[in-house]
Amino acid sequence: MEENDRKQKSIQRAALAVAMITNFTSPFSATALNIAVPHIGAEFHAAATSLSWIVLSFLMVTALLSIPFGRIADMRGRKTILRVGILLVCVASFLNIFSPNMPVFYLFRVVQGIGAAMIYATNTAILVSAFPPERRGSVLGTSVAAVFTGSASGPVIGGFITHTFGWRAIFIAISAFALIAFVMAMTRLPKENKPETKAKVNYSSIVFYVLSLGLLLCGLVTLSQNIWSYLALGAGIVLIILFVRHEARTEAPLIEVRLFSKNLDFSMSNLAALFNFAAVFAIVYLMSLYLQLARGFTADVSGIIMISQPVVQIVLSPIAGRLSDKRSPAAIASIGMACCAGALFMFAFLDGQTPLAYILAALLLTGFGVGLFSSPNANVVLGSVSKKDYSVATSVQSTARTVGQVFGMAVLTIIINAVIGNVQIDHVAPAAIIRDTQISFLVFAGVCIVGILISLRRRGKAEQGKAEPGKAEPGKAGPEEAEPGKAGPGKAGPEEAEPGKAGDE
Repeated sequence: MEENDRKQKSIQRAALAVAMITNFTSPFSATALNIAVPHIGAEFHAAATSLSWIVLSFLMVTALLSIPFGRIADMRGRKTILRVGILLVCVASFLNIFSPNMPVFYLFRVVQGIGAAMIYATNTAILVSAFPPERRGSVLGTSVAAVFTGSASGPVIGGFITHTFGWRAIFIAISAFALIAFVMAMTRLPKENKPETKAKVNYSSIVFYVLSLGLLLCGLVTLSQNIWSYLALGAGIVLIILFVRHEARTEAPLIEVRLFSKNLDFSMSNLAALFNFAAVFAIVYLMSLYLQLARGFTADVSGIIMISQPVVQIVLSPIAGRLSDKRSPAAIASIGMACCAGALFMFAFLDGQTPLAYILAALLLTGFGVGLFSSPNANVVLGSVSKKDYSVATSVQSTARTVGQVFGMAVLTIIINAVIGNVQIDHVAPAAIIRDTQISFLVFAGVCIVGILISLRRRGKAEQGKAEPGKAEPGKAGPEEAEPGKAGPGKAGPEEAEPGKAGDE
């Protein structure tokens, strides 16, 4: 028994370490590159509207492929998908050091997005499968803290690197972090057992899904630019409706429609995440432009100013995660979204003379809100499905987050196009940057309020193994109710692994 306990703890430490490193790398690259946006634009003589594709090219691919890779991972093995994804991020980041122009730069960002989709689809699933349900909130809080550590260090390290060595050196750091994660995933994670799921991968569903969501996102991010954007958006909406009908009827669906139709916590939590990340994701991008182009701060100083937000998130996330194991995680997440809405309204009043203390207060309030929202919301999502659905559930969660980020950047691109226009970023007047900032944050505050209303529709508490035998909760399939001690809503009890075991890992 002691030998098994030691082995299980070793698996848990390895899973947590790999999850933390991979969770650190992606937000680090995002926030570091946001700081470098003005410098990348100046070197390649890029227009203000095209610079948003530095972020969008990565996010769109990640949004399209996270769920397909999650389903493939459940059927073919999570760790193999994770390792390949980390390797892709490592190689693509290294090659981006040598990008001669923007098209090549975007190409390698797309490859990075493919790798990130493979990581997002598997790392959290591997992590939560290694721990018992009663520790899920705490472990997720620690894992999310790594995300915020990446967000915190990105502006500072990225600003310093950009100011001292140039923006290309950022990709050296990204590839180094990815290499460390790859080595740990290869050497520390144990050999994988055969997945329990025997069904075949439904590649027709994957093609249907990628085509429908791809058209929707392409239409969204290019909206108002030409007639084709409206046609793509309309076609995407129609195809998504047809895709949902197809998934409800096929024997091997890519997405289990039941996870949404019979599980209120799962569907509302993912929708809340979409709106929350749509509202707050563009903060770093906007503040980077505002601080450097409208206020005249250098990249390294701007990074130091913006570190205040993720530092609060780092401190608060593990606390919120542990609290969500004991209190209603849905209520905690809703309070966090309310704080984010308040911060976004504060940002909407920025001007050329706004005191630094006011800016810091808004950033701190944002950090407090995001820290309260993230891990409790993830706890609700993973507490509402069975362990066999962890990869798909985390993929849906990742896709909701990423689609929200794409939506936020799409809205921002539309506003930039209307306020600033197709002008080289280093030629934009500070007054135009400030006006764009004010309008954008006011819109995002409204988006966040919608997210709060969605979040409040949840029952309010993930069951987390507290369901009574034989009693079906709302949104559950009664006969498949979880046994005592097993994770709650929407689970098929007989397939659930015993607490403390690593499941199919």
